[in-house]
Amino acid sequence: MTHRRELEQHRQTLGEIREIMNSMKTLAYMETRKLSRFLDAQRAAVAHIENVARDFLAYYPDVLAQTRRYEQVYLLFGSERGFCGDFNNSLLQTLEAHLRKNNVRQPRLLVTGNKLYMHLQHDPRVSAFIDGINVAEDVENMLNEVIDALNQLQRKPVSLNVLYHVPEQEQVVVKKVLPPFEEYRHARPEYPYAPLLNLPPDNFLSELMHHYLFSALHEMAYLALMTENMRRLQHLEGAVKHMDEEATKLLCQSNALRQEEIIEEIEVILLSSTRHDHERNKKYK
Repeated sequence: MTHRRELEQHRQTLGEIREIMNSMKTLAYMETRKLSRFLDAQRAAVAHIENVARDFLAYYPDVLAQTRRYEQVYLLFGSERGFCGDFNNSLLQTLEAHLRKNNVRQPRLLVTGNKLYMHLQHDPRVSAFIDGINVAEDVENMLNEVIDALNQLQRKPVSLNVLYHVPEQEQVVVKKVLPPFEEYRHARPEYPYAPLLNLPPDNFLSELMHHYLFSALHEMAYLALMTENMRRLQHLEGAVKHMDEEATKLLCQSNALRQEEIIEEIEVILLSSTRHDHERNKKYK
């Protein structure tokens, strides 16, 4: 009886944990649906800014700063919560591989996400830890903190590379966002006349760079959060399935023990009845 009760208590506990995980899975699914809507608009905005920059720089390439020595800064979009597999480990592996390949010896790291922070809390290369994001609505505040951290580093020119996950790819993406538009330095004009500007070219580029940085970082943060939730959804689905299988095994074991208890009870009843009949027959002889 005691062992069967322990099995039942274990099965009940598994059921409660399963309900919690199932709720987490539902929330992750809802977040991916919401992010898919945000991403379409954000990707369109970034693509539009890039097209404007390409057209502008085809006629005004001299406004781009000349290549010079930059302080190498890396922004890592890690996870704030767990249950997302190797999400954070793959970021660190990609970072180290990139640093070795490009011979970057003294990078400055901006790290977002509590789970990634746990891996890097004693790393001297880290310049700032920034709270991660749980839902899409957290992105705005997180990016404001990123911009503040960048402003504190800009004692000299900064080259900013961002490491983030993309749902469509199995690997981490490393994208350079500062200084921007370097790939358009030698763009060819597509139209016979330069674009008509209401600002001096230098001011126009400065405004465009500001909008691009904020839009691109929004897109990357959304992509990272989308991937995190998809990983969490996959991870939790596997965990829930495993718990269902374990609960089924426990139920079978509990039923088997209950059958044994019933058989034992029947045997006791039969034995008691036999003894009673024997005593009654003995009495009337």
